[in-house]
Amino acid sequence: MIEFSLQKKLQAANGEMLFHAAYKTTQNAFIGIYGPSGAGKTSLLRMLAGFLEPDSGAVRINNKTWYDSRNKINLAPQKRKTGFVFQDYALFPNMTVKENLLFALDKETPKGIIEDLLIMVELEQFYKRKIQTLSGGQRQRVALARALVRKPELLLLDEPLSALDSELREKLQSLLLKIHNEFKLTTLLVSHDIAEMIRLTDEIIFLKNGMIEKHGSPVSIFSSKQNNGTVQVTGIVVEKIKKDIICLMIGKELVELSCTENEITNLEKGDTVIVSFSECRPVVKKI
Repeated sequence: MIEFSLQKKLQAANGEMLFHAAYKTTQNAFIGIYGPSGAGKTSLLRMLAGFLEPDSGAVRINNKTWYDSRNKINLAPQKRKTGFVFQDYALFPNMTVKENLLFALDKETPKGIIEDLLIMVELEQFYKRKIQTLSGGQRQRVALARALVRKPELLLLDEPLSALDSELREKLQSLLLKIHNEFKLTTLLVSHDIAEMIRLTDEIIFLKNGMIEKHGSPVSIFSSKQNNGTVQVTGIVVEKIKKDIICLMIGKELVELSCTENEITNLEKGDTVIVSFSECRPVVKKI
C-alpha cells in the first residue's frame, strides 16, 4: 500500500504555490500523474523519493513510515526502497552500462541481478559500452535497469519516454508494463501522453495548482461526458489555420478540422485535446 499526505510551499511560474495532496492506493498499482506544467508532478515524485523535504505530512509504503513530520521521521533517499527514472536519464556518461548498474547496487543485493536486468532490457551485449556511445532508447533502458537494481518497492518515472520517437516509445511502454508486472511494483508515472496513460496505468491522479483536482480510472479522467461522440481520440494542436479551422497531430497524422470559433479561441500550439466524432461534425475539447 502507498499512502501519502504532503504539504510544501513551491516556487511556480506565477509565484509561490502551496502543494497540498493526499492519496492512498493498493500495492502493485500503476498510477499515472497527469496535469499541466507547474502543477507539482515532479515535486511529488521527489518528495516520495526523499530528494525534496515536505513542510509537513507523512509517507507510508507497505506499512513502513518513510516520512512523518509529527514524529520527526525522514528517511534518507538511500534508505527508501525507490527506483527513480529521470527525464534526462541522469546516467554517468563516462561509465560503461554495467558500471552504471553496479554503482546503484547495495551491499545486500547479489551482483547476479545485474546480468538478469541486462537480459530483461535487451542490453546484455552492450554491457561494456560507454553511456555516451548509446542511442536515446538504449540509454533509457539502462536507466530503467539501474532503477531496478535495488529491488524497489516504489518505481518513480518522470516522463521517461518523452524524448523518444513514437515507435520506440511504444516498444518501451511494453517493457515498462512487463517490468511493473514481473517485479510486482507500485509504479508512479508522470506523463503528458494520454495514450501512454491509458495503455499503462490503472489509476490517474490529476494534479492542478498543487492539488489533486480529481482521480480515478483513465477512462473516467479522460473521457468527455459532455460530448455524445461515438468515437473519441486525442490530438495535439499544431496551429490555428483560420478562425474556424485547426490543424492537429492525431497519432502520426496531421489532420485539419473545421470547428466553431468558441472551440478554437482558447487553444494554443501544443495543447492536448479530445476530438469526439459523431454523425455530425467533430467536437474539439481542451483537456
